[in-house]
Amino acid sequence: MRYTRPLLAAWLTLALAPAGEARANDFYSGKVINIYIGTGEGPGALSAYPRAIAQVIGKYIPGNPAIIVRNMPGAGGIKAANFIYGIAPQDGTAWGFITRGFVRAPLLGTPQAQFDPTRYQWIGTTSQETSVAAVWAPSTRVRSLADAMTEDVVFGGTSLATDTGLFPTILNRLIGTRFKVIVGYKSSTDVDLAMERGEVQGKVWTWGSLKSGSTATWVAERKVAMLAQFGLQRAKDLPDLPLALDFAKTPEDRQVMELIFSPLALGYPSFMGPGVPPERVEIMRRAFDKTMRDAEFIELMKQQNLVLDPASGEDMQAIVARLYRMPQSVIERARNYLPPS
Repeated sequence: MRYTRPLLAAWLTLALAPAGEARANDFYSGKVINIYIGTGEGPGALSAYPRAIAQVIGKYIPGNPAIIVRNMPGAGGIKAANFIYGIAPQDGTAWGFITRGFVRAPLLGTPQAQFDPTRYQWIGTTSQETSVAAVWAPSTRVRSLADAMTEDVVFGGTSLATDTGLFPTILNRLIGTRFKVIVGYKSSTDVDLAMERGEVQGKVWTWGSLKSGSTATWVAERKVAMLAQFGLQRAKDLPDLPLALDFAKTPEDRQVMELIFSPLALGYPSFMGPGVPPERVEIMRRAFDKTMRDAEFIELMKQQNLVLDPASGEDMQAIVARLYRMPQSVIERARNYLPPS
């Protein structure tokens, strides 16, 4: 008789597990999954990636739900982030794709941010990003961050809140570079044109954007010289370009830089709300992973010249958790360096 209770528990586990799995697999039948993009309509990778995913992922979700893409601009993605966190249905039918910088907002005390990124259920990213600082080669002798510590270099950007203005400013504060940052350009492309005209000498790009589009040949043709890359680790195809992190003068300086640069590792992040049942999160994560390997999706990436370097939801969850474990002293310093929201 002493074996009766354990045997009964084991039988119930075996009996209930398939039933729970079946319920999860049945849920999406006849449903619609709404993808909310945290920017307005228009070109750009943040919109292009989820629209491509919407064309493919349905076949990997049990029940083959319809996928509808909606735009929800506002406050740099924070409006959509708040919506996914506390307003949208918490049943696995609301899926957010928002520019990566929003993840720092609660940590840095942005008042509009009414969410905890560690409680989101991260689904995956299409491409982890690395940014690079580069100069227009004919316009300056600077060829490294060490050179930029002894010679002025004019960098162009859109604003001090974006990577183009923020990253060179942070390097000035923490490692002693002498970048003269000029912001106010309407777009990143306008900064490219300003470099060609000789108005500015350098810029921060995402590596994916520099090696695609109108600037795709600039590195090979030696029109630009790259000084360093940002992020938590080197890009696979830039093994010899130094990380800006490695120039930090103290361990705390490095942590401040990690906090500011770490959203790059999220790339083009996607996530669901904190109340979505775990079995549906699992379905969506695995469907996302399969989509990243799908031949039709890969072809869509090639047609649109989009970089595909995906990471799983579990990987993203770990990155966000690490970010929010930073010491308070590091967080306070980072707040002082970042422009007001």
